[in-house]
Amino acid sequence: MIILGLDPSLRQYGWALHDTEGTGPGRCVDRGRFQTKVRDFTDEISRYVYLRKCLEELIEAHPTIEAIGIETPVMNEFYSEGMYGLFLFSLEGIKRQAQDVVFLAPPQVKRFAKDLLERPGGWSMGKMDMCQAAQEDTTIGTWNHNEADAYLVAAMAGRFWQFYVGDLEEDDLTPYEKQTFTLIREITRGKRKGETEIKGILHREGDRFFLWSMG
Repeated sequence: MIILGLDPSLRQYGWALHDTEGTGPGRCVDRGRFQTKVRDFTDEISRYVYLRKCLEELIEAHPTIEAIGIETPVMNEFYSEGMYGLFLFSLEGIKRQAQDVVFLAPPQVKRFAKDLLERPGGWSMGKMDMCQAAQEDTTIGTWNHNEADAYLVAAMAGRFWQFYVGDLEEDDLTPYEKQTFTLIREITRGKRKGETEIKGILHREGDRFFLWSMG
């Protein structure tokens, strides 16, 4: 599968195309960034519209894309409301292009990369670690950290979409992938005792993933 991974950012919007069946450098089909500066626009909305257009043109230029993964914004951090706005503009572009998409939170992508590198428990994944994870997965030597994040989003999303369509079985998943994609937890204590908590992405269509290719 060819999966587009997205790391939305106003200044350096990273993207990468991942081939789930590729080997070595062939695992990253293409990559890049949409780069903008605030002074290039008369207002902030024009900047969002431009980035949405860049995303739609990218999707149109790569008709082999089968699905998308996008990193969700981190709330309660610097300019989180602006990043959420960019996230929504990105989703509008993805829906207009009738593409299926899965949402991945930054801690999930970092844990995925951490497992790729076989880092020990408690290790804090920084930008250099994310670049190294992209390097080791593709054998490509030099990475911009925005593109590396986008690639790792694509790689993790690729695992999800392969599992969704049946190319991977549950036994093929790593323990963390299995937890992230499939977990359903029975609450045994507190006020919610006896309730079922659905955590796995696979069970959250319309919330954590959308099948917009089906209209």
